[in-house]
Amino acid sequence: MSAPIDVRALGKVAVLMGGRSAEREVSLMSGQGVLQALRGAGVDAHPFDPAEQPLCELARQGFARAFIALHGRWGEDGTVQGALELLGIPYTGSGVQACAVAIDKTLTKRLWQAEGLPTPAWRRVDSAEATRAALQALGAPMIVKPAREGSTIGLTKVTAPDQCEAAYRLAAQHDPEVLCEQFIAGDEVTCAVLGSGAQARALPLIRIVAPGGDYDYHAKYFSDDTRYLIPSGLPAEEEAAIQALVLRAYRTLGCRGWARADIMVDAATRQPYLLEINTAPGMTGHSLVPMAARAVGLDYPALCLQLLAQATLDNPTTVGTEGAA
Repeated sequence: MSAPIDVRALGKVAVLMGGRSAEREVSLMSGQGVLQALRGAGVDAHPFDPAEQPLCELARQGFARAFIALHGRWGEDGTVQGALELLGIPYTGSGVQACAVAIDKTLTKRLWQAEGLPTPAWRRVDSAEATRAALQALGAPMIVKPAREGSTIGLTKVTAPDQCEAAYRLAAQHDPEVLCEQFIAGDEVTCAVLGSGAQARALPLIRIVAPGGDYDYHAKYFSDDTRYLIPSGLPAEEEAAIQALVLRAYRTLGCRGWARADIMVDAATRQPYLLEINTAPGMTGHSLVPMAARAVGLDYPALCLQLLAQATLDNPTTVGTEGAA
């Protein structure tokens, strides 16, 4: 068993939540959950919304470390991580480079492909015409989505050419970088990873069964009809292979602390395909990392404490504020 965490040594903690991304609503839910858990464990934790006050206030107010419960852009894309590096305030999760890469699904795919890791075929498009050409190349159904958004925001499942223009326009509303991706029919699973480097470990898989097979924004965060199966029900050898694949994907991007990867398993071939990796996963009542952690005996408060205790910097020798740990 790991040594008990001295909460006093963690100092004054900022729980970063809210922000300016399209996932603000979810971030506020995650942040409130983390805040209550840390306070319940005796941590001197305080809410901090970067949309309401500048990040330089973290130094002025003497925060020693930050728990990042921000989602999407300006939260898990390397920007807030870079600001915290400059302030010298250790933070949870991956560093600047890993976050910047992971938020960009096309760049992530390029790196995974370079390492021989399976991911669905894809095209980056800049117009409705290019979207139609992608459909012809990739086949139907096809997924059209913003390259740098999460929570299925701006996503469309396209089955015919006459849907391409609306799908492209919806995705482009959220990001000028639009990704078209081959649709993989089969089991949808997610795999959380805790830790860093050789010590990183994959948690048990969760198989997601959404009403009508549509795991959209509502199904993710608000529906009680979505089923999360843990144990996943997959054969043990298959689950172990997917966990090993996710660990390779995690390390390839240089992730640390924690993350969650989404995978589709082809129903016909049983080949798993990596879709994306989230470097600041949700911590809401419907979120999946806490669910997987509970399956190995790590409850929500203990998970929050563990992540906070591992807060660090890309460059720990950076000269920061007096509050920096």
